[in-house]
Amino acid sequence: MQPDLQPIDQYFARQDEPARSCLLFLRSYILKQDTYLTESLKYGMPFYSYRGKMCCYLWGEKKTRHPYIGIVEGKAMDHPLLVQDKRARMKVLPIDPNQDMPLALLDEVLQR
Repeated sequence: MQPDLQPIDQYFARQDEPARSCLLFLRSYILKQDTYLTESLKYGMPFYSYRGKMCCYLWGEKKTRHPYIGIVEGKAMDHPLLVQDKRARMKVLPIDPNQDMPLALLDEVLQR
């Protein structure tokens, strides 16, 4: 681990491939959605806020280690590929790091 990296960059550097590349792509893709989106490390994970309000985060599924985008107010979104499981407020969009990035799906979910 490079000690001169910021904590959020250290999070990404600690991830194993292919999840790391996937997460780094998602990081960049999310931040390009709007100039008002900001990134911070909260609860040990990258969080993205829109005008100061948390909107999504990046994390990995415990068993498969596949990355996902967590949607903070996911309960208000009705999309067949968003998974709620036992979460009361949030839903997640699983991403398979071994497949091509589903750009149309990302746009559909992130623009809501």
